[in-house]
Amino acid sequence: QVQLVESGGGLVQPGGSLRLSCTASGFTFSRYSMSFYRQAPGTERELVASISHTGADTNYADSVKGRFTISRDNDRNTVYLQMNSLKPEDTAVYLCSARTQYGFVPYVYWGQGTQVTVSS
Repeated sequence: QVQLVESGGGLVQPGGSLRLSCTASGFTFSRYSMSFYRQAPGTERELVASISHTGADTNYADSVKGRFTISRDNDRNTVYLQMNSLKPEDTAVYLCSARTQYGFVPYVYWGQGTQVTVSS
C-alpha cells in the first residue's frame, strides 16, 4: 500500500522556521522525484520545490528561493523541506508528491498534507 505521510507543520511567527518531512512507503522511493506543493484556500495548487530521484537536482518556486531548501534521504525514504524566514503568505496546506515514469506511463502519488500557518 502506497503511503506518503507529511509531518512538521504548525503555527509559527513571521520570520520563523519549520521543517516538513514526508516519509514514503509501498514503492521504491529512490526511483521517484519528490516535490512539495502548497494550496491556500481559494487558490490553485502551487509547486514549491522539487528534487530529483538522486537528489542531484532541485528546483524552487521564485517565491521561496533563498528561503526554502528541499533535500532527501533515500535510506530513510524521506524528503524534507526546510522553511526559513517564513512569511504570512506562506500559509497553506503543504502536500508531498512522488512521481516517476515507466515507459510512457506516469506514476504519481500524493500525501494528505500538513497545515502551515504563519501568523503573529
